[in-house]
Amino acid sequence: MPHGPLTGKLLLFTLPIALSSMVQQLFNAADTAIVGYFGSESALAAVGTNTEMIALIVTVSSGLSIGANILIAHSIGRNQTKGLPDMLRTAMLLAALFGTIGLLIGQITAAPLLRLIQTPASIFDAAVLYLRIYMPGYPFLLLYDFGASALRARGDSRYPILALLISWIANIGLNLIFVIVFRMGVAGVAIATDISTMLSAFVVLRRLANDKIFRLTLRRPRLSPRIVGNILKTGIPSTVQGSVFCFANIFVRASVNSFGETAIAGSTIAMNFEYFTYYIITAFGQTATTFVGQNHAAGSIERCKRILWQCPVLSTVCSAIPIFAIVLFRAPLSCMFTKEAAIVKSAAVRILCILLFEPICNFYEIPAGALRGSGHALLPAACTMIGTCVFRIVWICTVFHANPTLPMLYHSFPCSWIVTILLVNIGAAIVRGQKNNF
Repeated sequence: MPHGPLTGKLLLFTLPIALSSMVQQLFNAADTAIVGYFGSESALAAVGTNTEMIALIVTVSSGLSIGANILIAHSIGRNQTKGLPDMLRTAMLLAALFGTIGLLIGQITAAPLLRLIQTPASIFDAAVLYLRIYMPGYPFLLLYDFGASALRARGDSRYPILALLISWIANIGLNLIFVIVFRMGVAGVAIATDISTMLSAFVVLRRLANDKIFRLTLRRPRLSPRIVGNILKTGIPSTVQGSVFCFANIFVRASVNSFGETAIAGSTIAMNFEYFTYYIITAFGQTATTFVGQNHAAGSIERCKRILWQCPVLSTVCSAIPIFAIVLFRAPLSCMFTKEAAIVKSAAVRILCILLFEPICNFYEIPAGALRGSGHALLPAACTMIGTCVFRIVWICTVFHANPTLPMLYHSFPCSWIVTILLVNIGAAIVRGQKNNF
């Protein structure tokens, strides 16, 4: 990372990260497609109304793991690899601890949260069942994310995608068996996701145990307070930055739910496409974090500047192509999830209002990633909280309240992205003006 041509390395490093996230999203897409085709509109809506909850769970896991990624990347950048086994052991124990806590909280809060977002009574019980069955897989999701972050920090972004591909294939097979053969509906797709998540964690953990640098072992489990503090110092702001999107979207979900099952199902289909393409953008953001982390630690400020302008250009091109293809073929692509014309039409409304404008997200995600890599994790988190979470809530309480239609609700997304771009880039400009920053 600190040497040689950049463009090829950025692309080769980013591609497996993007594919990993896409495969993770395909877990949810497989759930919605199979339950939508072989189940019912209410079953699709029950799984779909949990989309933002699941996105929040995944985001918390991914955000916390960034703290481990940056800590390990900085150590490698300074050529201080002796302490990596202790770092990794602490990181994995921390992942197991947070996963267990999250599992317990999820079981207790499933029903109140779904009631809070005005889940229709006709799908409420099924939605609660799906979320409660999904939560036992959360500790394994954290173990996978922390393990994958460690591997990426040392330049191995390919093995995590291999682990996910194996588990995704298993997920599809189990979905088909549980839903079609055993007719388990939403419970079946949730169980399938849990089993496949456990499989991905096992594959990554085995790789780390056999790695010559990390040598993962839990024979002498011990949490190092210093390492925990260093992980959380970056991990918590990164989690907050990602979570504010989800909290804002949960607030939006409550408004979508008020339009009924068809709107919920259509929104669910469109969101699969949104997350699928957005992961290209976030992958370049993670690449900027890791590359800037190593180069900043090595004192290569000029190289950090090159990363900061190359990543947005590459990310915009790579994300715009699939986004515009989905917008163009939105109807036939939506038909992959349902046979109901009304649901397809509802999905198209969200695609045109939100997905069409998603490429502009590159212009805050990449600067935010670079800021995290240089040790300024709190600034992008604060900017995102204001620009995304606060703005969308204010929009819903004012503009949408005055004109309560789905397009007006969805317009809050591109408008909030513009506000976030301004805030993050103003913050980045301030940081660049400081000594020894890019």
